[in-house]
Formats: sequence, structure tokens, C-alpha cells
Amino acid sequence: MENNIVAAGYDAVFAEPGNSPTLRDLWRRHASGLDFPDGFDHISFVTISQLRVMAEELRLAPGRVLVDVGCGMAGPALWVARETGAGLIGVDLSSVAVAQANARAGRLGLQDRARFTNGSFAQTGLTAASADGVMSEDALQYAPDKRAAFSEFARILRPGGRLVFAAFELEPERVAGLPVLGDDPVADYRPLMQEAGFTVDACDEVPGWLDALTAAYAAVLEAGNALTAEMGAAATAALLGEITLTLQIRPYRRRVLAIATRN
Repeated sequence: MENNIVAAGYDAVFAEPGNSPTLRDLWRRHASGLDFPDGFDHISFVTISQLRVMAEELRLAPGRVLVDVGCGMAGPALWVARETGAGLIGVDLSSVAVAQANARAGRLGLQDRARFTNGSFAQTGLTAASADGVMSEDALQYAPDKRAAFSEFARILRPGGRLVFAAFELEPERVAGLPVLGDDPVADYRPLMQEAGFTVDACDEVPGWLDALTAAYAAVLEAGNALTAEMGAAATAALLGEITLTLQIRPYRRRVLAIATRN
């Protein structure tokens, strides 16, 4: 049920972002940064400096395989693939996101080494030990079973492969009873990574994450009328509903950048 809720919400959001210059502008100003590379825009909080760290820590080379789980429209993952020469497989619940990501890969000239498919954190549909690196950007907190997600990461990674992700850790008492976030609220990802067979190299709080989140969300809420005109009522309602809930209950303990190695 939680996967259906998340997929439906993001289907609505991903269907119209290209038609919203307001959202693109606000997100660049308050979340991803004005220096984020053109053509690779996204709706996570990953900045270009964070993405460079992620790309370096993945330790990829031409011909290697990168998997992005919860890839959305895959802007960050396509940037990493372009910079490293790796092949890319993107996995997302949203069929709309998968279609948008495939179209973007074509526009960027990366269609020959990037493909996208429907799947979840717990069930990517990929072959065991088929990936050299796994990444994810600000999506893992929505996985209804984090233990299963890390087990799946370990399954698809070759020994020595790298897992690099940004995600929010939750305050369990603040999300109790809520759909999606309240289903499996994890306050610390490190024990789950270790249990799944990873050596945790880093799991550090991202400086300034709360200020960035608050500023971006407040700006998007203020622009609700413009967003509705550009994106439509369904997409705007899905986006603003999540933002409003987040600002009201403050569910997040930390936003972390985690780096781990498959044993």
C-alpha cells in the first residue's frame, strides 16, 4: 500500500516538472544550487559539491555498472554516469519517472549506456552481483522496509562494490501512525548497513540541511498559485501536501551522506 501511495504521488509530480519554470527556479535557488549543471536538474537536495563526493566515493570507471535506486528523473545519476563513463541502470516506482529518465538520457546522448526500469528498494528486479556501485538521493526514507532495501543493495552489488546515498533519518515518535514515513522510521542507518553485509565508511550529517529544506519548502508553498497554473492541480497538491506535512511535524532527525563497501 505504501509503495502505491508513493508511486501515485510521484507519478503526478514527475508528469509536469518540465512545464514549471517556477519550480525549477525555486529548487535551484534554495535546494540544488544555482551551480548545478544544466540538463541534470532534479527534486532532491543533492548539490553539485555533494554529487562530486558521491561520484568520487563510488569509485567507478568506464564500463562499470552503476545502479540508482529511487532514481526519479535521474539527473544526478546521469551526471555521475557521464563523468565516470559507467553504464547506468535506474530503478523507480514511478512509471512516469522512468519514461522521463529515458527521454532525458536520449537528450543527453547517454541512451546507449543508460536504461531505466520500474522497481522498488526491496525488489529492483536486477541480477545478483551485477552492479559495481549503488546510489540513491533523498528517497530511502520512503522505503517501507529499510532492512529489505539494504539486503537488496548487498545482493545486487559485487563484493567490494560501493553504496553511496543521501537520505533523511527519522524521528520515530514524530511519525508514528503516519502513512509511508511512519511505516518503518529509521533513526540511524548504520546498524542496518552492517547487518546487511556492509562496512560503513561514513554516515555523516550534511551541514546546513535543515536550513536548505526549510527555505526550499517555504518558497514552494508561497508559490502555490503559480505552480498550480504551471503543473496542474494534481501535481501541485501532491507536492504541497508532502511539504506541508514535513514542515508541521518535523519528521527528520538528520540528513546524512553515507558511504559503505560491500563485504
